[in-house]
Amino acid sequence: MKVKDALKAKARQIRYLLLDVDGVLTNGLLTFDEAGREIKSFSIYDGLGINLLHQAGIGVGIISGRNSPVVARRAAELQIVDVFQGCSDKLGPYSEIKSKRALIDDSVAFIGDDLIDLPVLDKVGLAVAVANAVDTVKAHVDWITERKGGDGAVREVIDFILKSQKHDEKYEVV
Repeated sequence: MKVKDALKAKARQIRYLLLDVDGVLTNGLLTFDEAGREIKSFSIYDGLGINLLHQAGIGVGIISGRNSPVVARRAAELQIVDVFQGCSDKLGPYSEIKSKRALIDDSVAFIGDDLIDLPVLDKVGLAVAVANAVDTVKAHVDWITERKGGDGAVREVIDFILKSQKHDEKYEVV
């Protein structure tokens, strides 16, 4: 089986997409204004993609190593209910989401970029690293996106999942 066919087969099983934040939904830079407030930039393309997943009945959750009010706000805007922040161990929240949503490992995809993401990446059915991920993470995943975190990498994965599952006739499986 060709690599792309194997990826499509995995993508067809996905019922839930988990996301890291810094370096995945954002470019990974920490920016602060003069008052010390954190500023993050999110891709509008990723946001629309998350809405498309909701429409297709595929769940979305966030597990982040850092705490940020900006992340809570963005998650609320995107109607992401399962949001775990400040997690140095991401396996706990991952197990909680699986149990709460009656998921198995093969039905979950996770997009990560750094060492803290490895335990979850090693469990899920579709493990993805963004183009700007550290090399060790890239060595543990099924797929590395062409786009960088914060620059449409999440949308790239979402489009592939939706095309593979044929949720929208506008998506042509390549």
